[in-house]
Amino acid sequence: MNATAHPLQLPDDTLARYLERHIAGFRGPLLSVKFKGGQSNPTYHLKAGSGDYVLRRKPPGILLASAHAVDREFRVLQALHGGKVPVAEPYHLCLDESVIGSMFYVMEYIDGRIFWDPSLPDLTVQERGACFDEILSTLAAIHSVPMEASGLADYGKPGNYFERQAGRWSKQYRDSETQSIAAMDALIEQLPLRCPADDGSVSLVHGDFRIDNLLFGKNDLRVRAVVDWELSTLGHPLADLGYFCMALRLPRNPALPGLAGLDRSELGIPSEAAMLARYAELTGRAIPAAWPFVLALSVCRLAAIAQGVAKRVQQGNASSEQAAQAGQMTVLLAQMGLQVLHESP
Repeated sequence: MNATAHPLQLPDDTLARYLERHIAGFRGPLLSVKFKGGQSNPTYHLKAGSGDYVLRRKPPGILLASAHAVDREFRVLQALHGGKVPVAEPYHLCLDESVIGSMFYVMEYIDGRIFWDPSLPDLTVQERGACFDEILSTLAAIHSVPMEASGLADYGKPGNYFERQAGRWSKQYRDSETQSIAAMDALIEQLPLRCPADDGSVSLVHGDFRIDNLLFGKNDLRVRAVVDWELSTLGHPLADLGYFCMALRLPRNPALPGLAGLDRSELGIPSEAAMLARYAELTGRAIPAAWPFVLALSVCRLAAIAQGVAKRVQQGNASSEQAAQAGQMTVLLAQMGLQVLHESP
């Protein structure tokens, strides 16, 4: 994990004194460095006299009431640590905003590696297949977490998950709309018409299950930690699977790296059919005929996120080249979503 300096510098001396009182064995001096990347919850590498830690905080300033809920992240880490889902050990949640200016929590630092490109260019053919199998095994473990025993039975609103998600992302797109996109209008109109009836499946869902939210061992292909739980909730498990499989269809774009156009068989990356079969084998959960809807909903969600970026670019609140590229992908994603929605299962 490479870290780079960031303007949102933490008050290291104040923070060190606070953590010495609240985390067993912690001692300064402390140097904090923000990790690179666009996390909505800023994340820092804490280099202390007692070792390395990770801090995640709410961004400073006025935020939506339900956004950036680091206390929910801390709760799910507490529930999962020591179980079958690999996560960093959570150490302390601070609700006192006077310490660094916003709520934050501190967790274990795990020295691992992140694969930013799902084509895994640095791995061999055999290693790529093993890596994808490890990913699916990790996803199956998330979806097998016992809700009652883990204390997460009230972690989200069960029932009609797909219907609620379709409404949520359609609204988010409309709130960020900057131009008329016929394909997006059609996708938003048709998604509710193809939404499957609620089948009663409820599990913990990560909410942003991508290869770059997995921390692998530095010298092996074991997942050491699943990270970035800020969108986790209770929902339909296939939502995570659909969001992950979407990468197979995304174009090779630096802002949204996908696998479309690559010879995945030659690379050793399993096909979508093989991934679905493996997931079904691991979980005992059949893939429904409504799978095209699940994929299309994932694409609609990503299109809404990309449109939000486009809106911020237009307003001058996002200036990076990658942000502009992501915003420009809204049309492409809308067309892809429509195509996927009408595929045969």
